[in-house]
Amino acid sequence: MASGTKSGVQAAMPTVMSAVMLVVGLVVGAVAMFFVGGGVGQSAVTVTRVQTVTAAGERIVMTVTQPTTVTATVTFTPPPPQPPRLTGTIEIDGSSTVYPLTEAAAEAFMKLHPGVKISVGISGTGGGFKRFVVGETDINDASRPITRAEAESAAKNGIVWFEVPLALEGLAIVVHPTNTWVDCITISELREIWKPDSKITRWSQVRSGWPDQPIKLYGAGPDSGTFDYFTERVVGRAKASRTDYVASEDDNVLIAGVAAERFALGYIPYAYVAEAAGKVKIVPVRDDAVAGSTCVEPNDETVSTFRYPLSRPLFIYVNKKKYEEKPALKEFVIFYVQKGAEFAKKVKYTPLPSVYYELAAHLLRSGVTDGLFGLTQITLRNAGPR
Repeated sequence: MASGTKSGVQAAMPTVMSAVMLVVGLVVGAVAMFFVGGGVGQSAVTVTRVQTVTAAGERIVMTVTQPTTVTATVTFTPPPPQPPRLTGTIEIDGSSTVYPLTEAAAEAFMKLHPGVKISVGISGTGGGFKRFVVGETDINDASRPITRAEAESAAKNGIVWFEVPLALEGLAIVVHPTNTWVDCITISELREIWKPDSKITRWSQVRSGWPDQPIKLYGAGPDSGTFDYFTERVVGRAKASRTDYVASEDDNVLIAGVAAERFALGYIPYAYVAEAAGKVKIVPVRDDAVAGSTCVEPNDETVSTFRYPLSRPLFIYVNKKKYEEKPALKEFVIFYVQKGAEFAKKVKYTPLPSVYYELAAHLLRSGVTDGLFGLTQITLRNAGPR
């Protein structure tokens, strides 16, 4: 009996080892199938069991070994394919107003895709369109819609484009911080100051009671979309303006000029003014052509509702052929639109409705590039062929 018990203990050892071998076999089979994509696998293992029999009144312990085939099914779901590594260059020029918005988008995109190099220029909306309509650039930043003449030039040169609204902006009227006499100004007063044949050279000529001091004027240069917008909205005809003022496509130059001249008056994109807090003073504007109108300052609420009289949309124009041929350009435009609200807030512009960015990005991803402006639900466009 003692020997029988000992044999049982010895026989149990192969049983444990066989169980381990069975598990190892299943794991090895599963791992093998994992790397080849999953499926049904078979593994041959040996199973050992202990059997006790009685012969001639004596119990005998026997070890029985039996080869067994184990079948296991493993399902493997491969990870989603990684997008191809983006490389290449993107050339952008145009509006100094849109520049901070596009620069923020370009910097964020290049961090995600270091193989892509994006150049952003600031030659003004009009200056940028001169390059865009002959195919020199991939994107043109624009602070006003493309004009009929620019659209015709693009068509003549075989350039097909599409328009992408990205944010809203208020054009601010600014004076020196020590100016205490101007607490509001009307569109009519601005027109009299800025029209081509204006005779106004002193503050006292604008409104009785204002100081008899010369006005020093600062505004956008003639290649700027801000110049086109302001002259059309205020004077009544695009590019119609007096010329005896300090003009620049660089809004920081205008900020510095107004900040240095006590009797200055200028018009500058609100985002630049917000960045230069304390250097210049914002003047509320009243559209006196509207009955019951009041003086309004630019901010997110007044700009998004167009209650501020000098509110406007901002755009990028994209070369469609290059968009379809350059993966990096296409991904950048979609990325820019998807995160448009985030970039607008970062540079202190007013975002469009959030649903616009979602719908526009979805349409672009689906291959639809036309009609994006209609998604903004904005009825005011100002200049442009439509």
